[in-house]
Amino acid sequence: MSTILITGSSRGLGLELVRQFSAQAGKQGGLVIATARSCSPALKEAVSRSNGLVVFVALDLADEKSVTNSAYEVRGFLQGRSLDILINCAGVYSVTSGKTAEMPDLDYQLSVNVVGAHNVLRQYIPLMQNSDVKKVINISSGYGSLALAQSYVYAPCPAYKISKAALNALTVQYALSYKDEGFTMVAVNPGWLQSDMGGENADLTVAQGAEAVMDVVMSLKSEDNGCFKSIRVPGWDGSNGRAVYDGKDLLW
Repeated sequence: MSTILITGSSRGLGLELVRQFSAQAGKQGGLVIATARSCSPALKEAVSRSNGLVVFVALDLADEKSVTNSAYEVRGFLQGRSLDILINCAGVYSVTSGKTAEMPDLDYQLSVNVVGAHNVLRQYIPLMQNSDVKKVINISSGYGSLALAQSYVYAPCPAYKISKAALNALTVQYALSYKDEGFTMVAVNPGWLQSDMGGENADLTVAQGAEAVMDVVMSLKSEDNGCFKSIRVPGWDGSNGRAVYDGKDLLW
């Protein structure tokens, strides 16, 4: 089992990824490093039940110094090992009332969802250099697809959409830059999940989304570098008029 770091682990998809990866680590060995601004009660429980397979490190994407300090702490937990898999799950979301010109927080959305992810990558890539795995997964959204923008016009979150499109571009630039060093870097759409962000009417449970994201992570190959991946969930191929989660790459 690999050493895995997950940002945004205090709730939602990030928390469930910690739970599911730690269950695998219990069978195969490994270490899951859960990061978030603070350790929520649910995350504390996951850490305490892990028998040392999950550790918590404070990391605030909006604070570059916090990101830098977290990397020093993680290096200590690794004890000479390499970090194998990095999952950038942390992010912020907001709704805008009115036209796009009225969105009040584009700078904040970009600072967390894009610049924050960039700061995480540049601090943690050095910890991955000696790994044989070197997988980086940026959790994006279908809302970030320019080709599919018309399909999502109903969603009143322009700043979020713009930030995810920028995160996709960031992913591609990193993928091109580090391809020669053996990294595989992708953006992943985790689907519409029944989380605090997605709401109770969303398509998939958080557990379903996390399992599907894990499948993407574990099946990544070098030829996937720089791609925009979708999850695959049985029964969600579009044949029943529902959303499509068929595992095919998404359009940028």
